[in-house]
Amino acid sequence: MRAVHVTRLDGPEAVEIVDLPQPTAAEGQVLIKVERAGVSFPDLLLTRGEYQIRPDLPFVPGAEVSGTVVSAPADSGLTTGDRVAAFPGFGGFAEFVTAPTDFVFPLPGSMSFDVAAALPMNYLTCLFALLERGGLQPGETVLVHGAAGGIGTAAIQVAKASGAKVIAVTSTPQKGEVARAAGADDVVLADGFLAAVKDLTGGRGVDVVVDPVGGDRFTDSLRSLATLGRLLVIGFTEGAIPQVKVNRLLLNNISVVGVGWGAYWASQPHVVRSQWDQLMQLAGTGAIDPPIDQVVPLSDAGTAIGRLAARTVTGKLLLDPAR
Repeated sequence: MRAVHVTRLDGPEAVEIVDLPQPTAAEGQVLIKVERAGVSFPDLLLTRGEYQIRPDLPFVPGAEVSGTVVSAPADSGLTTGDRVAAFPGFGGFAEFVTAPTDFVFPLPGSMSFDVAAALPMNYLTCLFALLERGGLQPGETVLVHGAAGGIGTAAIQVAKASGAKVIAVTSTPQKGEVARAAGADDVVLADGFLAAVKDLTGGRGVDVVVDPVGGDRFTDSLRSLATLGRLLVIGFTEGAIPQVKVNRLLLNNISVVGVGWGAYWASQPHVVRSQWDQLMQLAGTGAIDPPIDQVVPLSDAGTAIGRLAARTVTGKLLLDPAR
């Protein structure tokens, strides 16, 4: 089968397309023919050796896929030909991949492979962030940084499906249109976002901040919180890991909350299926509809990952292993 290989940690330009043996499903695993594979920010970090998980070289990246079941354990509830989404963690940038049964999810009949492949990483992360770690309640206001990206658009839609109002922060007006199309109620530019947020909330501030960016925005994000507000730390796409003077947390009884979705389910993988079922319930509201930036051939995987580094991706990038 064709697959993407990372053989050295020199970034996206070092990605290679190789022929590998088709994987064999071990006990408790499902073998899937991949129709689409989602490209996510950890894939970029993995090509540089900068992710918290560092697999031995060479390896096949790709944490999330959609496709059809080739084989499955008899007690899994899955049969050959079933349409599924899956979170294999690695190996998804290939024509076939295996995944544990806990991380394979049947698709509703109307859901496309494009939509399904865009959900596992970003939407389950944001579901965990907003509802579990952030305690989001209907009627609250959420501020979303990086709102045109994969995590950003997912956060907008999970928040809207949960009954919240959303203010999106983007770097350009063009990206603002992407955020608005994803469901944001208001859009502000990153330059001067604090004043704009205070104006939109009548000086009160927001209840929750979703921050996958980090860097210089962090302090003003804290200042944008209302009393009892929560800042959700999801990642650091800007590169710099900010520091907080904890006395700031006292001033308005605010919280900085770490969001490590993978660390949460690592010791209890069965919870991921229940999270997927919860996401499917939210999808019934019509608010869960991930914007797809582009579907590109597997052979262009390096270029696709490079676009994450250049910050030109809006919504979700997908790979098509058949091309």
